[in-house]
Amino acid sequence: MKYALFLAAFLSLAACGGEPNAGGPPTLDGLKGQWVVINYWARWCKPCIEEIPELNELDRRFDAITVLGVNYDGATGEELAAQATELGVTFRLLEQDPAAELGVARPVVLPTTLIVAPDGRHHSTLVGPQTVASLARATGLETPNGEE
Repeated sequence: MKYALFLAAFLSLAACGGEPNAGGPPTLDGLKGQWVVINYWARWCKPCIEEIPELNELDRRFDAITVLGVNYDGATGEELAAQATELGVTFRLLEQDPAAELGVARPVVLPTTLIVAPDGRHHSTLVGPQTVASLARATGLETPNGEE
């Protein structure tokens, strides 16, 4: 049931414009078999800003992980794109908060990262700034793209 809600949520979410979403919103085929890392961030959150390069690197280095961002303040459209550019976000962003559709509470502390397993189930919630290594450990993928 959660898997169906997860997929329905992502298929119905509108992605923001701008470079971080050049590939468009996630699709069923694009998420199948992927770990999904959903990070909540805000422009005023210093730990969030410091974490963004780690999320960018995670998204770049691991083919089996899709990184998605949610602006905690609900910025959308041009405002969201401007904030992403300002902060150097290169991973894709969602304009809609997927927490309810995933059956989890909306985070109350930033940064917060939801880890969703390849089967679509909520796997874990990480609170506080993360690194590439801590996020990879949370997914069980400690080496990128099959490297030893």
